[in-house]
Amino acid sequence: MGKRPARCYTKVSGPANTRVGKYVRGVPDSRIRAYDTGNRKGIFPVHIHLVSKEKCQIRHTALEAARVATNRHLQKNLGIDNYQMTIRIHPHHILRENKMMAVAGADRIQDGMRKSFGKPTDRAARVKEGQELVTVRTFADNYFVALDALKRSADRFPTPCSYKIGQGQELVDEFMKKTQK
Repeated sequence: MGKRPARCYTKVSGPANTRVGKYVRGVPDSRIRAYDTGNRKGIFPVHIHLVSKEKCQIRHTALEAARVATNRHLQKNLGIDNYQMTIRIHPHHILRENKMMAVAGADRIQDGMRKSFGKPTDRAARVKEGQELVTVRTFADNYFVALDALKRSADRFPTPCSYKIGQGQELVDEFMKKTQK
């Protein structure tokens, strides 16, 4: 039986379910392992953030897909020494599912309990409106490559996203003037 679609879990409702070790048993591990990639010791003057426009829940598989797509684009175009990428959210929330029978005629056999607790199936990160999801640190001349990489990351998330320059706005403005000449 496959996973339920992300639209079933995108909306934030109810309190967060995060008590993994104490109360909830059998929670699957998070797929995302590396939160920092690229040159972690480098000093980069420009910080570009991917920011959510709505509150939602983002599954750990979407986080890993966004990390892989962004990191691959940055590594291919900039090289591993010219950027640092950080995933800023962590999937703490446990998603539960009341598994039902999925065979022909199951609707006549089974009536599910409404609002049942269910068994843990996935993990998700709860995101607020305006929260930073992914940060890319690089040099000003790599600004457009970093924006393109963040766009690839935003395509994997269930919420509309925008971009924000956290640090180095004046360097980006200076670079834009040079490229327009």
